[in-house]
Amino acid sequence: MFEGNMIIQSAVSAFNNAALVAPAFLWWAVLALPLFVLVYFCGGAFLQRVGWNKQNIASHVAIWAIALTAVWVVLFGGNYAVLRDAETVLPFVVAAIVFVAAVFLGAYSRKVKLPQFRGASWKQKIGIAAVWVAVLAVVGLSDVHTWWGPILQIGAFVSGILIGRVTRCDKFLVMGTTLVFGGTTTAILMQPEFFRFGQLGALGPVHLGALILVAAAIAGTVALRVVRPRGIIRNSAYIKLKWLARIMSVLCVALFVLTESVVVFLGMMLMFFAWFALSVVHAKTIPADVCARVFSIMLVMFGVITVMPAVGSLGILYWISLPQTRTWEQIKFLL
Repeated sequence: MFEGNMIIQSAVSAFNNAALVAPAFLWWAVLALPLFVLVYFCGGAFLQRVGWNKQNIASHVAIWAIALTAVWVVLFGGNYAVLRDAETVLPFVVAAIVFVAAVFLGAYSRKVKLPQFRGASWKQKIGIAAVWVAVLAVVGLSDVHTWWGPILQIGAFVSGILIGRVTRCDKFLVMGTTLVFGGTTTAILMQPEFFRFGQLGALGPVHLGALILVAAAIAGTVALRVVRPRGIIRNSAYIKLKWLARIMSVLCVALFVLTESVVVFLGMMLMFFAWFALSVVHAKTIPADVCARVFSIMLVMFGVITVMPAVGSLGILYWISLPQTRTWEQIKFLL
């Protein structure tokens, strides 16, 4: 009486309609509030137990965030059936995210004492080989909608690990996290149905607001990491340029809300970066730990839109490890 494809399409449509009215990630964030509160008040004991301190917490938080995001992206690979068009660039975007994440994971793995295949007993060699086969199988099976999908994903992962092993990019884990988050957020906007985020072309105010906040946090983190305060802009010129940046940013936000375009989203993120970079360049000094606080906000917001409370908890752990100061007084100069 009913065709199977019709039933599946109806189910997908029903899910998307429900997601428009009540975004799933929002309710997951509400349900995760007790966990976030627990982490905020009890996270100090956890940090002491695992040995994370002010000197190493940034790298630990960043590498865990990268690893969790890579796993999250890979495990969503079975959703190609929900796409409206079989011709999509999403596999290449996912492969790029996996590659970048693998580069930083490979670079960081040099600091970790891993079992060595050479010189190990035959039982240990079998165990090591089994682990690698399982990992590669999971990565490959994440993209089986075409015959070349597994080859693409496994190639991206293996090449990323090998490149990471011979580079020293583990010194830039925070920027690596920002890059992975930016790519993943862009992929979510490209195909929100694939990531169970919402319906393509019909995102609600909550979806758009969350994406805008994540874009602002990413732009702020990059601006504070790569731009140095110099105090070389005169106040009169700075005021005019700052208002111009604000107006342009607001226009980009309005255009993004109207179009939900990926290109506009990237342009909006670039405009946010210019706005924040202008504030940093004008300042003679910036408050201590302000970059870390913006990075923490980025972790929490990204954890919310991807329904990964673990990533949000990492952001809270990083936040409570910082000196307790008046956060708004530190961050408001960016605006």
